[in-house]
Amino acid sequence: MAVSRGNKSAPVLFVCEHASPYIPEDLNRLGLDEAAAAGHIAWDPGAETITRHLSQAFDASAVTGTVSRLVYDVNRAPDAVDAIPTRSEIFDIPGNTNLSPEQISERIERYYRPFERAMREEIERHRPAPALVTIHSFTPVYNGKARKVELGILHDEDTRLADAMLSNAHAFTDLDIRRNSPYGPEHGVMHTLRTHALPRGLLNVMIEIRSDLLKTPGQCQSIANMLGGLLGSALLACSDPSQSIRANA
Repeated sequence: MAVSRGNKSAPVLFVCEHASPYIPEDLNRLGLDEAAAAGHIAWDPGAETITRHLSQAFDASAVTGTVSRLVYDVNRAPDAVDAIPTRSEIFDIPGNTNLSPEQISERIERYYRPFERAMREEIERHRPAPALVTIHSFTPVYNGKARKVELGILHDEDTRLADAMLSNAHAFTDLDIRRNSPYGPEHGVMHTLRTHALPRGLLNVMIEIRSDLLKTPGQCQSIANMLGGLLGSALLACSDPSQSIRANA
């Protein structure tokens, strides 16, 4: 994992769990061909760029993953069956098949535990406590089915920040924005928020952006600008519902 530190009094801490497609050389691409190992099953294209733009706009810290989610998905608990997936979409992952308990434990200690510690340390470093915002991207077509949703605002049982964003989204964009789509809590994607935000009562939200909207630097900058404004307005609304503000994204 990597930590880009911003102002410890920033109102938000950004997280990008699936920022990198990197697979260590000793894992031999997990038995995948080059295209699959670099594709969306391995990471969230564009998500790290959006995270970087937003952290700069808010002068906020960001915690990002530095290894492919196929090696270990840091947005999954160690006992989750898909923390080290043996299959993703239509692809089998040979390098994750029949791992010994010792091999599984080594991956947990090498990749998940440092990410977990970094999250805890960054949250504890902030004063006041920050909102936790995780950034992801998703494919426009999944298992042969096209997805019309362009921006997902996801939440678990704490809906405060998601509600504030959704209630004012029309003022910032005309994208197709939906609640808990294309994923929701039932899909097991809320581990980071459940582990680090809910027990502390932190404002939190997971943002999913359709990856065809993030193909160029200009597209990424435009989406980041929009999200910065929307998120800034929502954060202020959560602290003072009578106010709204655009972040200088």
